[in-house]
Amino acid sequence: MREHPHGENAKHPDVWTGHATKRVQWLPAVAGVAVMALGIELAVDSPWTSGIAPLVMAVVGCIAAGLLVLFGTLAFLHVDLRLDKECLEVRCGHIGVPRRKIPLTHVAGAEFAAHVNPRHWGGWGYRWRPEKGTAVVVRRGEGVVLRLWDGHTFTITVDNAETAVRVISDRLRPGTTGALH
Repeated sequence: MREHPHGENAKHPDVWTGHATKRVQWLPAVAGVAVMALGIELAVDSPWTSGIAPLVMAVVGCIAAGLLVLFGTLAFLHVDLRLDKECLEVRCGHIGVPRRKIPLTHVAGAEFAAHVNPRHWGGWGYRWRPEKGTAVVVRRGEGVVLRLWDGHTFTITVDNAETAVRVISDRLRPGTTGALH
């Protein structure tokens, strides 16, 4: 665990934010743009002589595949975590979709995970595994594992996950003791 300059008992801000980024995913995004450009090039300057139907299928296929790769990659290029006094919100990518908002009243606890590996989740992105729960994985490394009151878990890869766990735990203490009485 890391040293924290403000100490263990330091007051946390009203809104804590964190994020994680995977820079290597720019390469598939560039490949998606290249495939789209190929589709546009085929549409504009077609050397095909075998008919219009194969040309249309090639153009539409290239553009659709390029868009799918481009937006699928950009959607999970980074994740933003926002934690206020009432809920935790996770947003993915540049447009914030997919997103998930979890009220802190639904959280039973939070744990620090030192090694979240995309391979254990089946890759990068918004993942679900029956034996592991749900996760937003944008890179390998540290993360937060939320234990929800319904028995499910939600894992998020985020920088400074240890501080996020501490903030979540501090915010759960008053609500948890009140809920038990």
